[in-house]
Amino acid sequence: MDTSEAGTMARARLLARMALLCALAAVAILLAFTGAGGPLTLVIGLAGLVAAAVGAWWVLAHRGVLRWAGALLAVGGPAAVVVFYARTGLWAVALGSLLLGCAALACARSALRRAQPSRGMAAIPCAAPVRPVLIMNPKSGDGKVGRFGLAERAEQLGARVLLLDTSVRIDVAALARQAVAEGADLLGVAGGDGTQALVAAVAAEHDLPFMVISAGTRNHFAMDLGLDRADPTRCLDALTDAEELTVDLGMVADHPFVNTASFGAYAQVIQDPDYRAAKAGTALNTLPDLLLGDRGERLDVHVDGTRLESQQALLVSNNPYAAVDPLTAGRRPRLDRGTLGVLSIRVDGTAQAAELALRRGQATGLHVLTARQVTIHAAAATVPVAIDGEALILSTPVTCRIMPGVLRVRVPRNRPRRPVANPPLDWRHVIDLALGRSRSISHRGKRTGEPAGTSDREQADSEGL
Repeated sequence: MDTSEAGTMARARLLARMALLCALAAVAILLAFTGAGGPLTLVIGLAGLVAAAVGAWWVLAHRGVLRWAGALLAVGGPAAVVVFYARTGLWAVALGSLLLGCAALACARSALRRAQPSRGMAAIPCAAPVRPVLIMNPKSGDGKVGRFGLAERAEQLGARVLLLDTSVRIDVAALARQAVAEGADLLGVAGGDGTQALVAAVAAEHDLPFMVISAGTRNHFAMDLGLDRADPTRCLDALTDAEELTVDLGMVADHPFVNTASFGAYAQVIQDPDYRAAKAGTALNTLPDLLLGDRGERLDVHVDGTRLESQQALLVSNNPYAAVDPLTAGRRPRLDRGTLGVLSIRVDGTAQAAELALRRGQATGLHVLTARQVTIHAAAATVPVAIDGEALILSTPVTCRIMPGVLRVRVPRNRPRRPVANPPLDWRHVIDLALGRSRSISHRGKRTGEPAGTSDREQADSEGL
């Protein structure tokens, strides 16, 4: 371990010790200022959280009176706790304990983030392309192509720009293949992740470099590549001063994806033609039938050698996300591990919904795994699928697989370095780190004790993934 690594680990241990001290202080305040009522104060606070979780489940899974009752419970439960603390004079104690608890969580996450392996995707220098072709969707991201002058800037840098005519249906993959036939030595996309996946597959097929311009709405793929999502013009620097990353590509049947493929409740919701115009209203109208009614297709999922039965929602990602918590997972630290990330949820009632809200990544209804192949079975002949946000219907069984290292992604050499992704919060690791028993923290998941993510491809291979 060199000097910089030693310094980083020393700071991580200090933060872990601060996290433990804040956590102990939070408990000590409750006991010192409320005496025997300290545990009761904690129980009442947890009861408010449970009430909010139960209320949220009723809102999602029911209609009519139960939905209104759920909304009242979700708001009224925490409000009642606040009123109780205020009337009993415990609000200052509760607030102090809460602030210390938040400080403990912040220090713990920071400690684990510093202690995790810092290896990223390897980048190699590369020459500028001679005949780059960029496909741009003028409507993507509420018109970012026009607002940022991406077409004009790209042409100034020597690229050929193909603007999509959004008034008609266009086969984007065929357009990319035609560009290759005409001599393109780089393919790029300014558009959503779904369009990027189609062109990326063509680039991988012809072993051509691929370029991402963050002109979509959320730009998840661009985020995990470390690109600037606020200013897509900076992505165009890859035309003149670039380096190359070798990343994986996901496949659902014959459909490529760069981010995720979703099955179950979410995939069914986005099939509704009203979803794009009214997402929240459509989801609230559809979810009761999907979660508790006849419309919700239950899925049997084979994840390598593991079988998950009667699942309600399934998310398969091109490489695993950093956290095993479905409410906070948002980044993939690497895109070159050669594995799929798998997150599956089954909630059979109010108790499991409350457990998922409280225990989150440790809930019994949640499974987080990694795999090379995932197969989805259902009683129906077809199932809805959302592939990088695009709605499709596929015949069952549906197979998802990973294509390791097939995509050469050209990125600017000087690009914003994305923040290190948060590892899952595991207090055992925090304690080990504080006591000097742990040198580094790796992502761990819920697969009978096996890692859900690995710090490198060799570790994934050793696990038989």
